[in-house]
Amino acid sequence: MLSDYDYMKRCEVLATEAAEEGNAPVGALIVKGGEVVCEAREAANTKNDISCHAEIEAIRQAVKQLHTRDLSDCILYTTHEPCIMCAYSIRYYKISKVVYQHPVAYLGGVTSSMPLLTSDIVPPHWGKAPEVVRLK
Repeated sequence: MLSDYDYMKRCEVLATEAAEEGNAPVGALIVKGGEVVCEAREAANTKNDISCHAEIEAIRQAVKQLHTRDLSDCILYTTHEPCIMCAYSIRYYKISKVVYQHPVAYLGGVTSSMPLLTSDIVPPHWGKAPEVVRLK
């Protein structure tokens, strides 16, 4: 079985590809049962759509591919700490674990003054916060 570091290496490749296309260098993938369900890279600039962060792009693909809005048996890997917009999506779709590499100071969903990813002040139907791991 692959480790968190192995999955993160793939995210780093996706981040490099995103940067080469003129986007922020962010790559993400979603894993279920040790298998990669989907992978995505930042596309906000190339698609001219601020909601096309790598994490949200991956979630969109996973929901479509798995035919469910319940991703509670999935892990999200991303090169950067999910922002509050991405954290909202992660919580809404009930992703059970988030592994990230680089913190995001101002709007990070974990380390900023708005820690939506880990807060227990969210709609009750969202369930508990995901496990969050920062790889160094």
